Amino acid sequence: MNQKTYRNVFLEIGKTEEEVQRKLDQIFFEIFYGKDRFFHTTEDGAFGYLEDTGNHDTRTEGISYGMMMCVQLDKKKEFDQLWNWAMTNMYLTEGENAHYFAWSVATSGVKNADGPAPDGEEFFAMALIFASHRWGDGEGIYAYSKMAKDLLRDCIHHEELYGGHNMWNEDKLIKFVPGLDFTDPSYHLPHFYELFAENCEDADREYWKQAAEASREYLKKACHPKTGLSAEYSYYDGKPYPDAEHFGGRHDWFYSDAYRTIANIGLDYEWFSKDTAFGAWEVETANHIQEFFAGLPEEKRRGIYEIDGTVLDGSALHPVAMTATLAQASLAADGPYAKQFVEDFWNTPLRSGDRRYYDNCLYLFAFLALSGNYRIY
Repeated sequence: MNQKTYRNVFLEIGKTEEEVQRKLDQIFFEIFYGKDRFFHTTEDGAFGYLEDTGNHDTRTEGISYGMMMCVQLDKKKEFDQLWNWAMTNMYLTEGENAHYFAWSVATSGVKNADGPAPDGEEFFAMALIFASHRWGDGEGIYAYSKMAKDLLRDCIHHEELYGGHNMWNEDKLIKFVPGLDFTDPSYHLPHFYELFAENCEDADREYWKQAAEASREYLKKACHPKTGLSAEYSYYDGKPYPDAEHFGGRHDWFYSDAYRTIANIGLDYEWFSKDTAFGAWEVETANHIQEFFAGLPEEKRRGIYEIDGTVLDGSALHPVAMTATLAQASLAADGPYAKQFVEDFWNTPLRSGDRRYYDNCLYLFAFLALSGNYRIY
């Protein structure tokens, strides 16, 4: 395990270690085993999945998120149940997307899609690397480090190996989906790529180091210089991607996917970028986004926004997710509102109802990060 010291921001707002651990245990229990759980297992206990409760399916996003939660919290049984589900029901063995994972699968295990969403693959790879380091490798699909290396290789060499599309473009920037030429700012995880470089096949080490730097440069373009807001989808130059016709409506605004961008920036700062020039940019950006929301009237703070801060009609679909990620920004933020956003998050309960899946996943990640429990293994 990496020996770095991890900051516990909750202690800084007056909580005790016992309070923090008790709340963390409760959050995991509620998501996986409580009355509002969205983790389910098959009758034989061999497979587990996190259900997207708004869309009533399982997604590589959720399965890989669940695996990351479990490896961080030393929950090997649930980790393996989720990985079994992914490899049995999601892994693609034929067609142009062979060796990737179908992004949507019914809770029955039937595939809803024949293509991937790259954020799932990058979370799968990172969770598997941590699992190998924390628990050791087993055999078959439980040879975690081998499975991670194979997946990382396939993501960036897919075209030459199988004739399909790579998940990263020629500039080493992640794609929204392999066959399209735009991206999602919240998919950019330079802190993962730093670790991919240490755990991939030898020939690809430099690639992943360059990918980390490329994503950091991209994020500086994707986040608005005054508000810190990013769009859900964008071109590779950071400009919001305007095509609303083919993807279920607008995604060129600060909306659901985009909340994750500032959370990722906070975690990159905590893991790698303190005391760097990019880290200084992350501090500035985290301060900007918190200042933007603190400056809004209370009734406008969980809405929909252009990335320049223009307030649009409508309310956030995932307000708890927004609260969680704005708090996670405090890993980098040092402005007057950093502690306030953490207090607000501490006092916000898990979401209930149909949309609880996405909100509560980001809630657990934010709690792990802010409590010093989202760690490099």
